[in-house]
Amino acid sequence: MSGDELFVTPTAPEASVSEKPAESVRHAPLAARMRPRNLAEYAGQTHILGPGQLLRRAIEADRIQSLIFYGPPGTGKTSLAQIIARQTKSKFERLSGVESNVADMRRVLSAAGNRLENKGQATILFIDEIHRFNKAQQDVLLPDVESGVIRLIGATTHNPFFFVNSPLVSRSQIFELRPLSEQELYDLMQRALADVERGLGYMKIAADETALRHIAKLSDGDARKALNSLEIAALTTAPAETGIVHITLAVAEESIQRKAIVYDGDGDAHYDTISAFIKSMRGSDADATLYWLAKMIHAGEDPRFITRRIMICAAEDVGLADPMALVLANAAHQTAEFVGWPEARIPIAEAAIYIATAHKSNSSIVAIDAALEDVRSGRTLAVPEHLRDAHYKGAERLGHGEGYQYAHDHPDHFTPQDYLGADKHYYAPTDQGVEKKIKERVEKWRVMLAQSRKPR
Repeated sequence: MSGDELFVTPTAPEASVSEKPAESVRHAPLAARMRPRNLAEYAGQTHILGPGQLLRRAIEADRIQSLIFYGPPGTGKTSLAQIIARQTKSKFERLSGVESNVADMRRVLSAAGNRLENKGQATILFIDEIHRFNKAQQDVLLPDVESGVIRLIGATTHNPFFFVNSPLVSRSQIFELRPLSEQELYDLMQRALADVERGLGYMKIAADETALRHIAKLSDGDARKALNSLEIAALTTAPAETGIVHITLAVAEESIQRKAIVYDGDGDAHYDTISAFIKSMRGSDADATLYWLAKMIHAGEDPRFITRRIMICAAEDVGLADPMALVLANAAHQTAEFVGWPEARIPIAEAAIYIATAHKSNSSIVAIDAALEDVRSGRTLAVPEHLRDAHYKGAERLGHGEGYQYAHDHPDHFTPQDYLGADKHYYAPTDQGVEKKIKERVEKWRVMLAQSRKPR
């Protein structure tokens, strides 16, 4: 036996058929059979369920009001709702944001009201994918949530502050569930291998530690994916002559295949990832930039979405410190749109690395925003007479263009004259990269302009 193998055997060496899970139970996926029955069996989420944490105290004291759980798939939202119902001795009713309608909701709410009045028993209404309900459907819940007829537990993979009605959010406590760690998934699989009643303990299985850790790693924090991949490995691997099913690293790789990261096109993962990508470029961390870029590429993100953000970052965060950044970003956008995935990853990565490692200056966005604010809130300035259009009949009689000096007729192609009609400075060049030379020119010109305004 090699040192990295973990052998898990039934409680009894000669496990009888009666010791196996009932056929009706065994037909359910392993992840469903291994749902935790109490907080002691619940894996992960120690930030809200650890000793002394708010949610744990509320559950143990039966002081649960309406809750909304949000987080990635496979983090235990449904299981936690069932545990709460069991712990608080409440009736558990379940609806789906995908399948249920208003009639289903009214039926459950009516029964909950009768139950509370006649038996004194509280009802926990669990709504999976609550974000799928439209505003009218969510509003149906408000009176009974407000009056305490039901304790609502909503589950969603989307940020409830964006996808759930504000009145419902304000009446609920929001808890974010996080992906499980690799160690938590590893421990969960060990428990499933040893559990004769609900897990795979009725089989003789030898699982290499490297195999289990590979499944844990590629499950990306999703307990359902980890357990179901383990079950596939166990049920599709032929036993040896000894009757033992050996789950090797090769078997694990076949069972879980390609890593499926959590990334939805219109949800938190989408916007959080692009936010991290932009902030990494702005923060000059090329390695972090490449990781977030790789995550988006792996998830099949639209290359145009990525390159648009790169162009904005080039203009906003690099700006005049390195004007080539915007040129390269635009070239990457055009190239990526022309070639598509997978080759588009190359020009996009080139532009992203260039921006991450370039000198930074946000002087352009600061300058234009300051000017816009002045236009919105200040007095509107009239165009000075000498700058007005003088290319039409009668302009000369109005004095338009009189005294205008053509810059190219003067040394260094510059002549101090009033271009604004007010002494205002919006652009504040930095000392970064190319902009350092721009700053020298701007400061020199401003001195000359200031001197030209002095009375002679």
